[in-house]
Amino acid sequence: MRCPDLKELTVKAVQAAREAGALIQSYQGGEIEVLRKEGGHTYASQVVTEVDRKAQEVILNLLEPTCVKHDLALLAEESKDDYSRFEKDFFWCIDPLDGTLAFTRSEPGYSVSIGLVARDGSPQIGVVYDPVREVLWQGTRRYGIERNGKPWTLAADGKELTFTYDRSFEHHPKREQVLQTLERYACSRGLAGMTAIHYGGAVINACYALEQAPGCHFKFAKPQEGGGSLWDYAATACLFEEAGAVVSDAHGAVLDLNRRESTFMNHRGALFATDPALAKQIRVILRQA
Repeated sequence: MRCPDLKELTVKAVQAAREAGALIQSYQGGEIEVLRKEGGHTYASQVVTEVDRKAQEVILNLLEPTCVKHDLALLAEESKDDYSRFEKDFFWCIDPLDGTLAFTRSEPGYSVSIGLVARDGSPQIGVVYDPVREVLWQGTRRYGIERNGKPWTLAADGKELTFTYDRSFEHHPKREQVLQTLERYACSRGLAGMTAIHYGGAVINACYALEQAPGCHFKFAKPQEGGGSLWDYAATACLFEEAGAVVSDAHGAVLDLNRRESTFMNHRGALFATDPALAKQIRVILRQA
């Protein structure tokens, strides 16, 4: 496997994320036509707007030349999977507007997410841009993380546990049990308590948990497609790995970021945690629930 210049490609991904984010923000506050698309059983996974597609166009204009130069494949949420990701050594994995529902409601929690993934499913680059807070995270395999262009490391002195969750958790039958278990765990670690917050789309939820260590974000496994696809996890998986944090499926196995059966991968759930002990506790919660 011939590895391209990851630092060079990270620069391109950062540029693409910032330009797409600027376009997204230019539409905020105006009238936006909200459409529905196939691919999920939840409303949040079906929502799409012209802004999603225009943001993707901005990104592709910048990244498609790198596909030619470095023989890369490409997988983007608003385009059909051409399966070239199984033939090339690396592929871009793009979510031009994660958290579309939050965007249409003028709520924070949406972002641009761009990952580079190897054919074996290992994340190589992760770039996430939050255009609301104007925060950009970038992670490059073996080069660590930068936040707004400055080196960033995982904090270790948080006073409470932070749990970020998505909309579906609000109606989960085990919601109160999960919250109580996390609260008890926080107390067992000598923390002041636990804060549970719905922060937005899956990408921003994971990034916020990483910033608020000790923090976690996880998704219960589900058979129905909709929410939890390759492009939801590719970039943040790289960020967590480069931070020395934990990312896995609900059972502790490596996330399959190049799944053959489908781009949907929440059939095995997902787990993001800032330390191994917290990840172990969450796996217990996911098994019980």
